[in-house]
Amino acid sequence: MKRIRNYLKQEPMLGLSLLAAGVAMLITPPTTALLGQIDWRTLGTLLMMLCVLEGFKQENVLRPLVRLAGGLRRMTSLSLFLIFGVFFTSMFVTNDVSLIIFVPLTILLFRSGGKERYILPVISMENIAAIRGSLLMPFGSPQNLFLYGKAGVSVWHFMLHMLPLCVLSALLLVGFVFFLYRKDLREEISAAGAESVWAPERKKQRICYALLFALILLVIVTRSPDWYLAVALVLGTILAVDPRLFRKVDFVLLVTFLCFFVFSSSIAANGRIAGILKRAVAGCEYWWAIGLSQVISNVPASIVLYPFTENFAGLIYGADTAGLCSLIGSLASVINYRIYVREYPGQGRQFIKTFTLVSWAFFVLVVIPGLLLSRWSFF
Repeated sequence: MKRIRNYLKQEPMLGLSLLAAGVAMLITPPTTALLGQIDWRTLGTLLMMLCVLEGFKQENVLRPLVRLAGGLRRMTSLSLFLIFGVFFTSMFVTNDVSLIIFVPLTILLFRSGGKERYILPVISMENIAAIRGSLLMPFGSPQNLFLYGKAGVSVWHFMLHMLPLCVLSALLLVGFVFFLYRKDLREEISAAGAESVWAPERKKQRICYALLFALILLVIVTRSPDWYLAVALVLGTILAVDPRLFRKVDFVLLVTFLCFFVFSSSIAANGRIAGILKRAVAGCEYWWAIGLSQVISNVPASIVLYPFTENFAGLIYGADTAGLCSLIGSLASVINYRIYVREYPGQGRQFIKTFTLVSWAFFVLVVIPGLLLSRWSFF
């Protein structure tokens, strides 16, 4: 029991989701019908993404970007490269993976170049870049993947609605970088790049993961009804090529998703509670998504609020803005925090202080445009 308690302390979101699912099943006992309402397609797609993207990290697929970053010599150009590296890669490899790739690289380059004072503001901007860049694509974040599956629109339609916020965010990030280095826009850095190699004997694995990633994107974009066959193919291929990869996959996120699906389905099945929530949420989806995300983060908030939503645009814009308010607002922010305190133990409070300052400055600038765009019907 002690080991379980310690583990749940390390994974508070998992503990919260298990508690929520347990309470919901007491309110509405599980039935075959409730199990059928769980979004198994999203869970299957998420499982495939988690496995293949773990392979991307393990095989260092983005090595060319890492080498390029090490060759930049001005703080403005290096910071813009790192921040927009996160911004654009998060659209395809999800926001948490992009942070896992670029934040350690940022710390390494700035530390070796004697620019540690810039680490916190830059990785805070990378956090924003991950949250705002990933909103453009259906597969950029777990909540987008879930909501895209529910929307029933094409990828291009989805991107069209997310594009204004994405472009606005990119322009603001450029402004933030120039403000950071306003005293000397030509400030130089001399840093050794991260040494990373592609092991020749692992070429088969790299090709395999690239092909599997293309398959996953195809399944998402085409909404193939045979998604379960793709799941079987992905898992079977990894089992044959690199079975040890499964030890490193973030199954905690998958279980957390499942628990919140159970919670959402059980609550929605209770007529009285569902009626109260629908009256409260309808018309205020944008603010509900932002507010509830500060308690349970934006992924589970999206799952919980979706059944009671009338304004889909308000829900998705709110969920994609919520990560700018607090550390708990987005799981990607928690990952960023973990990476930093692992490198700088005891500096967690300083991270939260800088993160909150930078994120709220950004939030204040985008929250009203997001609210106005939420009136643009998604369908």
